[in-house]
Order: sequence, then C-alpha cells, then structure tokens
Amino acid sequence: MKHLPNLLTLGNLFCGCLAIAYILTAQPYVYHSIADGSLRWIMGTEQIYMGSLFIGIAAICDMLDGFTARALKVFSPIGKDLDSLADVVSFGVAPSMIMFKCLWDATMEGRNAMDASMLSMAPAFLIACFAALRLAKFNITTSDQKNYFIGMPTPAVGILIGSFPMFIWTNNNYVGMLLHSKISMYVFIALICYLMVSKIKFFKMIPSKMALAYSWPQLVIVIGTAAAFPFLKFASVLVAFVLYILLSLVCKYPAEESVN
Repeated sequence: MKHLPNLLTLGNLFCGCLAIAYILTAQPYVYHSIADGSLRWIMGTEQIYMGSLFIGIAAICDMLDGFTARALKVFSPIGKDLDSLADVVSFGVAPSMIMFKCLWDATMEGRNAMDASMLSMAPAFLIACFAALRLAKFNITTSDQKNYFIGMPTPAVGILIGSFPMFIWTNNNYVGMLLHSKISMYVFIALICYLMVSKIKFFKMIPSKMALAYSWPQLVIVIGTAAAFPFLKFASVLVAFVLYILLSLVCKYPAEESVN
C-alpha cells in the first residue's frame, strides 16, 4: 500500500502522455490503401476530445495521490519530485498542445495561411515553460501551506485548457469565436502564465476544515458552476475559473498559516 501514491502519480503521467498522443493526431489525414491504392480521408478531429478526457483523468489521479499519501502517512522526496514531473506533462505540455492546435486552426482560417510562420504558434508552449517554473518554485518553498497555493496550481490550468475542445463540441459560438482569435489566445496565454508564477494566494479546493468559515469559497464555486452549466454547458468551466481567481483575491487566511 505504501507505493499506492506513487502508482497514482504514474497514472497521472501516463494519462498525460496519452492526452498528448491523442491531441497530436487530432487532425484529418489521408490514408493510402495498400489493397487498391486509393486515397481516403480519415477524420481524426474527434481525437482532441479524448485528449481532454485524459487530462481530466490525470487531474483525478493527481488529487488521489495526495489524498492517499496523507491517509497512509507516506511522504518521500521522490514522491514530491515525481508528482511535479507528472504535472509538467499532464498540466503543462498537454494543455500547450491544445493551445497549439487552437492557434493552428486560427492561422489556417486566415488569408495568408500557407505563408504562416510556425513561430506564430510557438507562444502556446510558454504554458509548459511557466508550468515547469511554477512547480520548481513550489518544490523549493516550505510545505506547510495549509489553505492555499502561491500562484495558480497547474492542475487548474490543465483542467481549464483541457475543457476548450469541449466548448467547441457543445457548439458554444461565443467561446468558439474567441478560440479562433489569435489575439484573444495570446492574451489568455500571457494571463495564465502570469497567474502561475504570481504571488496571488489561491485556496485549495479541498478545505482544511469542513466548517462554513473555511469552505465557503469552494461552495460558491460549486454552486456557481452548477447554476451556469444548463446555460453554458462545458463553458461553465470558465465561470469556475473566474470565480476561483476572484475568490482567491478576497479570501483571508489565518496569519499563522501564511507562508512566503
């Protein structure tokens, strides 16, 4: 049982790798039949939804590995470093691939699509870079932050960007329009990178105590997201994201638990 947390962390990493594999193949391609020599279009665009699914499963594994480590009272330096390495892949590299695909689609819809530079899609990978920086900073800071993270946690980033393909799938026209605007995506990338390395204290989604005084921000997010879902479908994740930022800015923490 003592290896269960690390096994769950490896499950997180495995799902992150699968997500990347699916996202990379999420495009139409031509298949050359060996039997009759014909060329056929294979529509692989639904693969990106599988990538979103595996990012979600990776987030569940990431939540469970910490829970089981605390329940079993099993802590080790290798577990801490392994968790960060897995998070870089699942919530840094995989979301970067989704943003790359979004920027690619937006570029292909432009007038000069055939002359587009690959460097115009390169900002997508800043998410992976800043996720790695955020996790490196986390690993060298004290570990007794009971109620909050300093800087937006990478799983939150992964879940948000991982839900982007679902926005399009549920035909949310307004959000879909933003995902096909290179300017809006550049602004989003800059914002998300800043939030990951900022000094903002983001509360943990699992409160230290279940009393209302400690858990009210989490309840507001759950209720707000649930209320928005019938109208916005998967785009309600954006509501949760905005509420998470706003509530983290106003949420107060006991002085004895504040750690820099």
